[in-house]
Amino acid sequence: MTQEQCPHRNNVQSTEKPQVYKVGIYGWRKRCLYFFVLLLMILIVVNLALTIWILKVMNFTIDGMGNLRITERGLKLEGDSEFLKPLYAKEIQSRPGSPLFLQSSQNISINIINEKQKLVSKLVAGSRGVFTEGKMLEVKSSTGKLLFSADDHEVVVGADRLRVLGAEGAVFSSSVETPHVRAEPFKELRLESPTRSLYMEAPKGVKIEADAGDFQVTCRTDLRLESKDGEISLDAKKIKLLRLPEGKASTSGNRQTVFEVCVCPNGKLFLSQAGTGSTCQIRNNECT
Repeated sequence: MTQEQCPHRNNVQSTEKPQVYKVGIYGWRKRCLYFFVLLLMILIVVNLALTIWILKVMNFTIDGMGNLRITERGLKLEGDSEFLKPLYAKEIQSRPGSPLFLQSSQNISINIINEKQKLVSKLVAGSRGVFTEGKMLEVKSSTGKLLFSADDHEVVVGADRLRVLGAEGAVFSSSVETPHVRAEPFKELRLESPTRSLYMEAPKGVKIEADAGDFQVTCRTDLRLESKDGEISLDAKKIKLLRLPEGKASTSGNRQTVFEVCVCPNGKLFLSQAGTGSTCQIRNNECT
């Protein structure tokens, strides 16, 4: 068919308007987009406000945070500090002129380990007391003088005076070595062994003095004074031997079993058979 045979086709196309397609978001999609953009802006503003509030409350500065300050020597904490996990530090010290407090609801433990990660010293302060473990314990004064030390071999007390304030005194299960035992002024000195014997030995002698009081020795069984290489001296104005039995001469032929104790001017003691009178005699300036 030729163009002349269809004249109405051109007329129809010329009378129709060209169709235009719009590009974009319209309707409910547009309203949802605006809502999400507004919500995002609100979240950004709230987050920024919270960040500023946290920075203000925690006192964040260039030097540190809150009571924590970063200095050239390390970290500096002002006020009370609480650590929920272990703290590793080379040195912990308080501010000049202020004390250092360590507080815990359970206990405080200080452990010292060597390069092999083995425990060599330990200090535990708890509700039951203070416990320490180590090879040696030393206590020194501010001048460096040794006051107390203890190890596996010995315990040394370096103070000028050792005072025991307990009512029962000091109890030693074995021997005690000391150059001088003295009571406090106007106090009594008692060396007592309630159930065993009491021995005092010295290579050059034992000296017992009571300048302002009495010297009393009491025992339940026997009191023995023995000197192997020397003598026993009793130096006093009066020497009293109380409650000695009084003996009498025997008229029978039995052997004499009662003796008299004689004292020589030089202090020697000897026995003599008891008689009706004193049997102590001095012959040729010799006490016999």
